[in-house]
Parts: sequence; C-alpha cells; structure tokens
Amino acid sequence: MSGSILHVVFNMSAAGTLRAALQQAGRDERVIGLADSLSFGPIDPPDPAVRTAWMDQELEVSGWDEVGGQATTFWDEALSRTHRKVAWLSRRSAQEYAGFLELLWRLGDETIEIVDLTDAVVRAGDPGVPNPHQVFSLAELNSFVVSDHQLWNFRQDLTSDMRDACRGQWARLRAENAPLRILRDGELVSAPITYFDPVVLSCATAEWQKTARIIGEALCETWTGGMQIGDIELFARVRALVAAGRLQCRGDLLDMHRSELR
Repeated sequence: MSGSILHVVFNMSAAGTLRAALQQAGRDERVIGLADSLSFGPIDPPDPAVRTAWMDQELEVSGWDEVGGQATTFWDEALSRTHRKVAWLSRRSAQEYAGFLELLWRLGDETIEIVDLTDAVVRAGDPGVPNPHQVFSLAELNSFVVSDHQLWNFRQDLTSDMRDACRGQWARLRAENAPLRILRDGELVSAPITYFDPVVLSCATAEWQKTARIIGEALCETWTGGMQIGDIELFARVRALVAAGRLQCRGDLLDMHRSELR
C-alpha cells in the first residue's frame, strides 16, 4: 500500500465539502463519495440491479441504475489496496453509518483509519448556526469550517473491538434485510417502510399546504438526534399515503413543488 491518502465518504455532498476543504488547505488528497444510501432498500447483498428494481417498485423512483453504476465505481476504488484509506462517518447519520458498516464488511481485516464525527463539536461562521454546535454529518458543514478545524487530523486507527462490533451489527442488519435502517441509541436498527408515516401525517393539516413544505417539516421532525431519512423516501411515502386515502392531493404528485396536500 502506498502512502497516498484516499478519503472515503458516504455522502456525495459531504465528498464535495471535503474536497473543497482539502484544496483550501493545500492538501493534494483524493476523495470518493458513495452516491447510494444503504440506510434504505435491500442490503443482502446491496446488488445495484436488485436495489434499482426495489427503488422502482417500492419507492416509484426510476433511473436508479445510474446511482448503482456510480456505487460500483465507488466500491472498486474503496476496496483498492493502492491507497492509505481514511473513512469519514458520523453515527448520527443513518446514511453515513450504513455505508461505513458495508465498507468494513467488504474490507475484512484490512487496516483503515477513521474520522468519527459523532461527538465532534465545531464553531461555525455561518449566520444563524449555533456556535459551537454538534455535528450530525460532514455534509452539513461549510468547507471553511472543515479546513479551519483541520478535521482530518482527528483520524484514528480502527480498533479490532470496534471492527468486530460493527461487523456484528451489519451481519444482523443484512440478515433482517429490512426496508429501512434507523438510528436508535447509537446503533442502526431495522424498521418497516411505514415507520415514518405518522410523522408525515402529523405535519399535514386540514388546509392545503405545499407537499415540499410538509416533507421539509417531516425531515426536521425525524432528524431530532440524528439524520434518519431523506426526502426521496418521505416523498414516496406521501404518494403511498395519498393512494391509501390518508392524505388528499391536488396538483402534480410527481413533483413535490407543484402539488399540495391536506
């Protein structure tokens, strides 16, 4: 393994933030990001074709084969032995944590360093951001915050105990192969596809509201204590709730910005 560093990130927005931060610091290091989110959909195994079919059937999202192709490229590079790997994660982000667990599953006993932001506290320069505040995900940070704090210096070796615990957790989740994986007490647990339906319904009122607004409010509700789910999954559940007669819709329900719910 050469001394060149490869930063492995499980969120495309986070990957862009880290690239910009490294450039600002004058560090010539490569960053790769996972386009797919293993916090939802089949993971035993996370075969791109199977996940694409599930997205089409369960969430009514087409074109996921492109994401699957990007994921295949990501895994090929992430598993390459030509770089010294540094994996970035937060156990307050279901997407990042799930991606990290899959990486450890595939790496076996290969040495890897990690930057675990779960308990990180930073000072942000953005107006309206609490100062200091706890980090949910690398994706939420400004690149200047990452570079100013030089967060890459917080990397540490992955211990054998942590590796074993993570692989045991992922083995259980793979065996369950549930539609969703959510955060609970610092770990990922399986959940049904309907898990966040009550949250969506609680954000709707008797008055017509933009679908995007309801989804945004539901996201805020679900992110208490961690980033649990994304708008893609919630929008799919909105459509399912409309089909079941639990919500009413007017406008184009394929576009959350051009439809309304009550």
